[in-house]
Formats: sequence, structure tokens, C-alpha cells
Amino acid sequence: MHGLLRRLFAPRWQHPDPAVRRQALERLDPQQSEQRQALQSLTQDSDSQIQLAALLALDDCAGLVDAYPHHQQDEAWFNAVCQRLSGREGDTDLPQRQALVERIEDPRVLNALALQGDNLDLRLIALSRLTDENDLIHQACHNGVAAVRHQAAERIGDEEGLKRLLKEARRDRQVVRLARERLNRLRSDAQWLEAEQQKRETLLTQLEQHARAPWEPLYGGRFRHLQRQWEQLTQPPNTEQDQRYHQALLNCRKTLHDHETQEQARQQSLARRDEADSTREQLLEGLEETLDGLRHATTITTQDIDSLRAQRHLLGQRWQTLSDMHPPSDAMRQRYTLAIQRYDQCLEAWQRWCAVSASVETALANGDHSSLAAQVAQCQWPQALTPPSLLARAQAVLSEADAPTTPPVEDQATLDAHAAELDTFEHLLERGAFKSASRLHQRLKQRIETLESPAAQPLKARLKQLAARLAELRDWRGFVAGPKREQLCASIEALADDQYMEEEALDRHHRQLVKEWKLLGDAAANREQSARFRSASDRIHERLAPWRDRLSEQREANLQAREALCEQLETLLDQPAEDADPDVLRQIRDKARHQWRYHSPVPRERSEAVGRRFGTIRHRLQTLIDQRAETIAAQKRELISQVAALRSDDSQPLAQRIQQTKQLQQKWRALGRAPKGEEQTLWRTFRHECDQLFAQRDAHKNEQAARQQQQLDEMQTLIDQMDSWQPSDASEAATLDRFLEQANQLEPLPPNRRSEGMQRRMSGIVRARRERLNRLAVADTVQQWHAIMPLVNAHLAADQAYLDEGVASDVDAQTVLSASLPAVFNEAHNMRNQQRHAVAVPLSAADHANIADSLARLRVRLSMLALGSVRQSDEPLRLAIQVERLNEGFNQTHSRDQEVTDILAALLALGPMPATLWHSEVEDLDSLLSRLARVPPP
Repeated sequence: MHGLLRRLFAPRWQHPDPAVRRQALERLDPQQSEQRQALQSLTQDSDSQIQLAALLALDDCAGLVDAYPHHQQDEAWFNAVCQRLSGREGDTDLPQRQALVERIEDPRVLNALALQGDNLDLRLIALSRLTDENDLIHQACHNGVAAVRHQAAERIGDEEGLKRLLKEARRDRQVVRLARERLNRLRSDAQWLEAEQQKRETLLTQLEQHARAPWEPLYGGRFRHLQRQWEQLTQPPNTEQDQRYHQALLNCRKTLHDHETQEQARQQSLARRDEADSTREQLLEGLEETLDGLRHATTITTQDIDSLRAQRHLLGQRWQTLSDMHPPSDAMRQRYTLAIQRYDQCLEAWQRWCAVSASVETALANGDHSSLAAQVAQCQWPQALTPPSLLARAQAVLSEADAPTTPPVEDQATLDAHAAELDTFEHLLERGAFKSASRLHQRLKQRIETLESPAAQPLKARLKQLAARLAELRDWRGFVAGPKREQLCASIEALADDQYMEEEALDRHHRQLVKEWKLLGDAAANREQSARFRSASDRIHERLAPWRDRLSEQREANLQAREALCEQLETLLDQPAEDADPDVLRQIRDKARHQWRYHSPVPRERSEAVGRRFGTIRHRLQTLIDQRAETIAAQKRELISQVAALRSDDSQPLAQRIQQTKQLQQKWRALGRAPKGEEQTLWRTFRHECDQLFAQRDAHKNEQAARQQQQLDEMQTLIDQMDSWQPSDASEAATLDRFLEQANQLEPLPPNRRSEGMQRRMSGIVRARRERLNRLAVADTVQQWHAIMPLVNAHLAADQAYLDEGVASDVDAQTVLSASLPAVFNEAHNMRNQQRHAVAVPLSAADHANIADSLARLRVRLSMLALGSVRQSDEPLRLAIQVERLNEGFNQTHSRDQEVTDILAALLALGPMPATLWHSEVEDLDSLLSRLARVPPP
């Protein structure tokens, strides 16, 4: 009961029926507070239409916008939001509406606001909220405000969108221009990107090829040049290109690093070679100094020969070791051979002397001069070598026995010889060669002191001075050698007591100490120190005995490995390949050297023989390398001559010569290296010839590009002239033909985008100019028709007189027209006169129907030409006319001017024409002819 009462006495805007609530809502006044509260309550109503009506009554634009997302599909809500926000309805101020538009997400509302907004800023805000490109294109093409169109057009950046905008935007030239410019910019950017990618791909291919190429003198320069070109490109590479680039960089740097490593190894080898040469020089100088000392000594003793033998043994060992590392030069080898020969002569003389020394001593004791002379002659002691004391006594005895009784006279030659020997003595003192200087002093002292002539006094005085310097040198050696000997004894005893040093280091230190002890000679020598040094040295020898045995076994194994290496190389050299690559042979040579040095040391007594064998093999291998390298050099010189011939050969096309040159470059890379020093010269010459030929190609390309550019410029000028030319009379068709003839002379154009654009533009211009010339020709034809209208009227009058009275009379064109009748209408005029005599009067229904049908056909054809379409009632006639034209000739084409001329001629020839029939069609015909005679402005 209470619910019923509540419904009976409740306000009608709270009625359960939506229709009742809607009727009550229309009577609510928002100006009254209670009714305004009711309207606010109805804004939350369950019925969307009531809710919308309440919001509109309250003019609550913000609430309308807030509730709109829940009713987007309702067209009433859509229209209400658009009208309120656009300012067509409601009293919401502009700033509030702009703020509300920024909250809208629905593209339909935004599009409507951009098209219908009452304020430019409101439209631009709605446009800025649009994101779909189709909406932007629609706004740029159809918006009524130019600023909105331009703003929308500027936000279109896709190529397809710009193409569509260029096609659809016809009402705003600035939008069309903007679309065309941005489209051209996109295309140019795309072309630039493509060119950049192509250039980057080309550089990447060149860099990869360079990475696979072997090292050459210009390898690093070309690598840095390609790297700089890559870094100068502004467009970043893709991931694949970046990976390929870094891989190529690693390969190039590896090639450069390998070459630098080889160069460092070569420099180190040269340094070791120089060190070995210096060591050889010192050894040879020592042996030569010893041999010179034996020549200038007072006498030769057994100790001198033993010392010479020890020095020769040391020289042989060191010489063989150094030769295994680096072969000596020819001059050094000759000096070594000469020194060995002098040593052998000295040793053989000493051995002969040892064989006869006892007999000589016996003959001296017995005074047997004949036996003594025989023994001395059998000894064959060299004159340049100082004899032993016993032999000198024997030679002196024999000289006294054979000498004349008169005293010898001292000549100038003897004095000069003594002066030269004194110079040698002074030189030895300056060098510090004490032993050789001491021996030479003893010999010179005996000879110069025996001189009694006044001319010998300067020699004696100089000898005395030099003897004083020798004594000073002896005292200094003793002063220095005493502490040195004590230090050496202490060092070798400490070395002998060291039980933790390795055998190799122990042997090295021991040898060094022994060498330093021997270098002291007899300076400050005493038996106690010699015994100490010898005892410690013997202890070291005993300790090193097992190690020396193992070293001997290792030396034997190294000797066998060296002999095997020699056998392998000899087998290779006995049967060399005719096309052996010198680079491979160089690798074999270098590896053989490395293996030879690796298998060291070897037994001393057999090292010299296997060393000479390896030296001979290495010389043969080097000779083979030089022969093959010289063959390659000859082949490369032939390639250079071929490139030079191609460069000067004008009978072949340049492209063919370039291709042949590239093939020759591939052949060059396939060949090995020429001899060292000549390879770089040949490469520079070959590259210079290739660069000259490639320069011709570049010059040809530049010249061709210049010609093409000139051709394009001339075509562009011609197209601009055609574009600026607008025909004003049909007789100007010859001008268009001249333009086309000039264009044909400039073709073919180079294939590029500019040429395609120019051809498309020229085709459009030619099509437009032909169309205008055709329209001008049609207008001229229509003017000719208007000029002969008195003749047409005369024919109509004659036809009507014939149809009414039955009297046929011919119309004279010269009498009717003030000017002569055009030739195109002359035949039609005669046919019209003939038709008047051929048709019987009165006209039958069939004849009247034929004339009416023919006139209708001509009108339909004229309507198709003027309007492009016909009336719905004339559609069957249009189809029949098209079928007839197809039957006449499928491939036959008719110009518009010719068709108009044919229609007008047929119209003139059609008769006899009833006046009623003509007047029924003449207005349509005049209207169509007026449309055809209308020429668009240029």
C-alpha cells in the first residue's frame, strides 16, 4: 500500500516508465534550483536518452564528454557531443571546449570537430589528437579551413599516404605542392639511402677482398683509405654490415700484424747477423794477430804453437756455431780461408821442424855443416815466419860459414825496412797487443843494436822510446792482472763449490772464467794461482762429466736430424717442379733454417762437414728460388707490357680493355713474388699502367656523364618551352610536330629517375597540347558550320517547298554564301540536292522514319562527343552506334575533329528534311555545337 501511494504522489520525473520521465524532463526548468537538482539526478538515469536529454538541458558539456565513452555507438550522443563542442549549440565558452577536446579519444568526434569547429584553434586541437593517417588525409583534402588542411598535410609522412594525398587533394594547390615536395624529398632520401647502402656495400666488398689479399707494399695505405671512406659515410650500417666490417678489419689487421711480426723477426735476424759478423771479425782479428805475432816474434816456442792450436780450435767451434745461425759473407769467408791456410802452413812447418830438430842439434854440436845444411833444407821453414831459437842458430852458423870476409854495408833499403817494423811496433803498442809487441821488440832490438852507421842512430833512439812505452804497458798489465787473477781464482773456486747451479749455467760461467784467465796471458802470472785455478777447473770438469755425456748424445741426435734434413732437401732439389712457387720455396728455406737451428748443438768434429753440406744445399735452394722468382719477374714484365699495349690500343672498346686489364690483375695476384727489390718496382710500374687505363675509363665516364647531363638539360629546356607554349589556333600543330622532332633527336635519354620523370611530364604536356589542338580544330569546324548556316537554311526552305508543292529545285552555294563553300561540305551539298530529286512526295511513313532516325543518330553521336554521355532514352541508340563502329573497323581510330566534320557533313546531306522534324532537334544540336566550340582557357 505504501509503495502504491509513493508512486501516486512521487514526482513524474521519478516515474518507472521512461516515456513518462522523458515527458516530465521536458517541463523541468534548469533555472530553478529544485528542478535543476532533478535534472542532475536524471543525468544518472538508466535510460541513455533521458541521461542525454538531462545533460543537454543542463548544458553540461563536461558531463556529456565524460559520459560519451559509454555511448559511442549511439548516433544521438555523437551528434550532441559534436554540436556542443563545435559551438553550434550550447553556451560553453571556447577555453572550456578546447580543454574538453583534449580529453576526447574517439576519432569520429575529432574528425567532426576538425571539420565543423567554430574556431581555428579548436580545429587544430582536434586535428592534433588525430593519429590515423587516413583521417589526416581526409582532413587535408576536405577540410574547409586552409590552415587545418596545411597542418594535416604536414603530418603525413608515409610515401603511400603522400601519393594518396597528391591524388585526392585537388582543391588546395599548396597542399598538392607540399605533398609533391615531401614525396620528392622522400624519394630523394630513399635514393640517397640506397646510394649510401650501395656505396657502403661496395666499400665492404672491397674491404673483404683486401682482407683476403696477401700483403703488398701499399696494403696498409689502401686499408686506411678504405677505413676512412667507411667512416665518412653518414648513414649507419645494419647489423650484418657492421659484423662483416669488423671481421674484415680483424683480417686486415691480422695481415698487417703478421707482416710486422715477420719484419721484426727479419730485423732481429739482421741484428743477430750483424752480431755474428762482429764476433767473426773479432775471432779472425785475434787469429790474424797471433799469426802476425809469430811472424814478428824473436823466436817460436812450443808454448806459442800450443796457444795457436787452442785459438784455432776455439775459432773453429765459434765459427761453425755462428755459421749455423747466419752464413758469413764472401769476404769474411775468404779471410777465414786465408787465415786457416796460414795456420796450416805454420803448423806443417812446425811439424817438419819437430821431425829434424834432434838431427839439427846433433849437427850443431858436431860442427857438421853439410849435415846441418841438409836438415835445414829438409825443414823448409817459411821465410815470413820467425824460426825457433835452434833453427835460428843453425841458420846463423850456416850464414857465417857462407858469408864473405868483408863486413856488410848497411844500405837504405835495410834502414827503411827497420823503420817500417818500428811503425808496426808502435801500432801494436797503441792497440795494446802486448805479446806481439814484446816479440817484435826482442827481434828489432837484436837487429837495430847491431847497426853501427850514423844513419841508424834515429832508429835506435826511436826503439828506446818504444821500449819505454812497452815497459810501461808491461807494468800496467801486471798492476791490473794481479787483482784480476785473484778475483778469477776466487770466482772459479766459488763456482766449483756451488752445488745448486744447473749444469748448463755452470758450464757457461766456467768457460767465461777460463776465457778471461787466458786473456791475461803471462801478466802477473804465478804458480800458486795457476794451481788454484786449475784445481777448481778440474773439479768443475768432473762434476760436468755426466752432463757432457748427455750433451754428446743429444748432439749425436741433432746431427742425425740435420743429416735427415739435408737428405730431404737434396731429394727436393734433385727433382724440382717446373712451376714451383717461389713463396713456397722461401717457406721451405725458412723452415729448414729454423729446423737447422733447432737441432743444435752437434759434435764439433763433424759439424763443419754437415755445415758445408747444408750450406751447399741452401745455396742450391736459393738459386732455385732466384730462378723461379726471375721467371715470375719475366711473366710480370710481360703483364706490364700487355697492360701498356691495352692502354694505347684505341681499336678495342674501352670497356673490353678494362675487362682484360682486370683479368691481368687477377693473373698478377695468382703469380708469386719476384726477386726482392724488383717486386716493388714491378708492382709500381704495373699499378701505374693500370691507373692510367682506369683514368681513361674515369675520363670517359665523366665525359659521358657530361654529355648525358647536357642532353638532359637540353631536354629539360625543350620540355619547359613546350610547357610554356599554348596553341591558340589549330594551324599550330606544326609547332608541336617540331617540338616532337627535336625531342626525338635528343633521345634516347640515359636511364634514370630524372629521365623517367621528364618523359612522363613530356607525355602529359604532349597529350594536353594535342587535346587543345583537337578542341581548337573542332571549334574551327563548328565555326565553319555556323558560316554555312545560310546554305543550310536555303536547303531547309527548298526541302519544305518540295514537300509542300512537289517542285524540286537545286540550291546554288555560290549564290547563297558570300564566301566559297569549304571542300569538306561540298560533296554533302551536292548530295542534298540529289536527295531532293530522289525522294517521292508526299513522304511515306517509312521515309519519314528513316530521316528521323538518321537525325537522331547524328544528335546522339554529337552528344557523345560533346558530353561524353547521352540521355537515358537514347541509350539503346548509343549501343547500336557503338556496335556499328566496331563492325566498321575494330582498330580504326577517328579523331574528334574528323568525327565532328563527318557528323556535320552528314547533317548537311540529310534531306529532304521536314521543317517540323528539324525544329524539334535544332535546339539540342545548337547546344551541343556550342559546347564543342567552347575552348578552355590556356
